[in-house]
Amino acid sequence: MSRVEERASHLSGRIEKTVSTGLQRLTAAPLGRYQSAVIRIGFAGTWLLFLLREFPHRQELYGPDGPWSWDLAQQLITDNHAFTVLMWSDGQAWFEFVYVVAVLASVLLMLGWHSRAMSVLFMIGVLSLQNRSVFVGDGGDNVIHLMSIYLVFTRCGQVWSLDARRAARARAARKSPGAPTSEGRGGIVLWWVLGLALAAVTFTGDASGGWLTVFWGLWAAQGVWWYVGRRAEPGDPRLLCDVVANVVHNAALLVIMVEACLIYATAGWYKIQGSRWQDGTAVYYPLHLDYFSPWPALGDLLTAFGPMVLLVTYGTVAVQVAFPFTVFNRRAKNVLLVFMILEHAVIAVALGLPFFSLAMIAADAVFLPTSFLLRVGGWVSRARGRVLAGSRGTEVPGPRTAQDVELPAARTPTART
Repeated sequence: MSRVEERASHLSGRIEKTVSTGLQRLTAAPLGRYQSAVIRIGFAGTWLLFLLREFPHRQELYGPDGPWSWDLAQQLITDNHAFTVLMWSDGQAWFEFVYVVAVLASVLLMLGWHSRAMSVLFMIGVLSLQNRSVFVGDGGDNVIHLMSIYLVFTRCGQVWSLDARRAARARAARKSPGAPTSEGRGGIVLWWVLGLALAAVTFTGDASGGWLTVFWGLWAAQGVWWYVGRRAEPGDPRLLCDVVANVVHNAALLVIMVEACLIYATAGWYKIQGSRWQDGTAVYYPLHLDYFSPWPALGDLLTAFGPMVLLVTYGTVAVQVAFPFTVFNRRAKNVLLVFMILEHAVIAVALGLPFFSLAMIAADAVFLPTSFLLRVGGWVSRARGRVLAGSRGTEVPGPRTAQDVELPAARTPTART
């Protein structure tokens, strides 16, 4: 064999090994478990806080008697074919029911109680309310709108959730890490209740077309997952379902990362084209608009020094444009993440846009290092232990389960992102 053939064979072997390793990582386990858990908690918590804050004003925002009337919403839905269950009835009782379900779904998804089902109900609540009144929002609603759809396809309840605690207890009871984990009676009852509700909606004709197909597909997939999980012996069906779930999760997580990069990239490049951003004065104006000035004195203080306004204006554009190009460099990406999170924190206080900032910080969380998230989780666990110890008068140690400790052997490339 000639030297050229040897090099070609060696290169082919390296490519084959790389592809095989990549496929193994994509199919063997869900990547970014802690990042997806933070996204779940962040977006569910942001939407929950918004619904609770606007509870006294819910009628004006989304109610049948609001400025954007039910007839106007019906005309818009007919044109753009957006999904909202609030168009099924213009009654006050139906609106109140949907609003309460949206609040409960947000709470349960944040806690990670049957995350698969709650993520679907969370998505329905977000789409229903936002599509009912499309002119309500501050920019963060668009991010929540998209992320609520992506969350449905992630395994966001693997850690830091009631699902993870229930699975750990089931494994401990069986004394076998490979034993199937049961959804419990609550999950089975919930599956039947949602199936009956979906059948009623199908029979009445309130929902039809693509969304109805999606909901039936998700319901059937959950039924297959439950049936396969009941098998006493691990086998090909369980392995196949797990591989499919991992691939879908990893693909959805990639979409979330790409979406976050697109948000920053488009925002940065649009800013570059603006004359106020080019001359370095753009940051000055929103801080002096009455609509975005909850603390006028703070706005005056932040803009009192001209060079600082220039630096912040150019720095904002530079960070947003550069961020998508730094995601493959861990150190540069982490530095820019700090600046972006600080920027959103300032926006929340100085411009009075807390929910927009929370939504963007939750989107940024997909890029946070796993080591940092584990450290934060340890702090929260110890703080919870101290609170419980103070209330009971005894020391309560933090949890030490496989869900709380990242084993070196289980680390993946995403654990260092």
